[in-house]
Amino acid sequence: MKALVVLHRWLGVGFCLLFAMWFATGIVMHFVPFPALTESERIAGLLPVDPGPIRHGPDQAVAASGIKDASRVRLVQRSDGPVYIVSGGVKPSAVRADNLQDASVKSAAMALDIARAHARQRGLDGSQAAVAELADYDQWTVPNGYDVHRPLYRIALNDPVGTELYVSSTTGEVVLDTTRYQRIWNYVGSVAHWIYPTVLRSNWVAWDKVVWTLSLVALVAAISGAVLGFTRIRVSRSGIRSPYRGWHAWHHVLGLITATFVVTWIFSGWLSMDHGLLFSRGQLSATEAAGIASRTGWDHLAGDVHGLAAPPKEIEWFVLADQFYRRERTDVETQMLFPLFPKSGSPHPFLTADEVAAYVEPAAPNCAAPQVIGADDNYAAASSMPPAPVYRSVCGDVWFHVDGASGTILERLDSSRRAYRWFYTALHTFNFPMLSAHPAALSALIVFLCSLGLVFSVTGAVIGWRRLRHSFEPAPPVVGNR
Repeated sequence: MKALVVLHRWLGVGFCLLFAMWFATGIVMHFVPFPALTESERIAGLLPVDPGPIRHGPDQAVAASGIKDASRVRLVQRSDGPVYIVSGGVKPSAVRADNLQDASVKSAAMALDIARAHARQRGLDGSQAAVAELADYDQWTVPNGYDVHRPLYRIALNDPVGTELYVSSTTGEVVLDTTRYQRIWNYVGSVAHWIYPTVLRSNWVAWDKVVWTLSLVALVAAISGAVLGFTRIRVSRSGIRSPYRGWHAWHHVLGLITATFVVTWIFSGWLSMDHGLLFSRGQLSATEAAGIASRTGWDHLAGDVHGLAAPPKEIEWFVLADQFYRRERTDVETQMLFPLFPKSGSPHPFLTADEVAAYVEPAAPNCAAPQVIGADDNYAAASSMPPAPVYRSVCGDVWFHVDGASGTILERLDSSRRAYRWFYTALHTFNFPMLSAHPAALSALIVFLCSLGLVFSVTGAVIGWRRLRHSFEPAPPVVGNR
């Protein structure tokens, strides 16, 4: 017990301010998340596809890209003309629809034109836009999802709200936007909470080890404090009381009140850095990936570029279970799917349960018929398009969640991953169906608990400061007879 006291005392001295920071920034993050380009913003910023300059089809774009395992091809209209974006393998490739030449962005002037066109489509003021920098990393592009787009052009619109757009040098798409409001609040929100300074986060391995280690040590500090807190309770005829006085008493009592929340929140925060150590990662196995991989060549789509009466904002070709589809999007909530090869069929807005079943079963046989996931489901998942269904295909212990709009497998949930959903997502963000259905109550609960945790951490900081000051004070001189 003495060793536990010493352990908690000095871990508390070292981590009390970190705890306070996590609770305070957790409140900020709930209201101002890390900047991202939403799907509605992305689609709103696209120009309608102009079919006039198109001279080549998606099959020729795949061949020109050099990507042998292409899985999807998109056709978008940039300010410099229509461009195919071929996805598959490690990095996408952009080729021009008129001559199949490389369409990656190699000049700041081109990036500026693309950003201005995007801004106009969204009703943003781009008249004062200027190129701020070309960089592999900055504070808002450190997440790994931007790796395939590096380096990125940062375009400052210099509008009243300080909007900045980021243009991918690989595909020429706008992949991120931020505003001054988001940037300011995120410095005291996500950046602090995730320990996200650019110099550290740009090295994913180093950042992962640092945050994982800090979170684990913080968890030890929280557990040791909870154990000591409960063992120090004094029970008398007058009731339960703390043996401490002053700040120590406040720390003891608040610790008892918040113990369950603090320990589970720190534990679930540590699990955010799990990355497959204790729980599965939710990724397809090699056998499953091979099962759903297409064995049909893109040459079957030769000539599939037709006159467009109402030009869509994006055209995408993809293959599911050796069945090719063309997906035409006119806005964020409206699209049409056209079955092409080997079976052509009537256009319909979203994939049917039978089409999803035909896609999933080669990867995992003996699957139950796919069912649409309800919004109140314990494992709810959202499509990239608000009206589109998400299907759950249960194949023994493994569940596949498939986006009915694009055919993308959103999640692979085995028993381990389903447990992770509760141990991390539910405990750390309070993502319970009952709370999610009442956003105001959820926000109030998060603010209350994090505020309580913050006050508790401040009491620990005061005690820790006093302990340090006492430890380094010089000993009083010894006065005695000569």
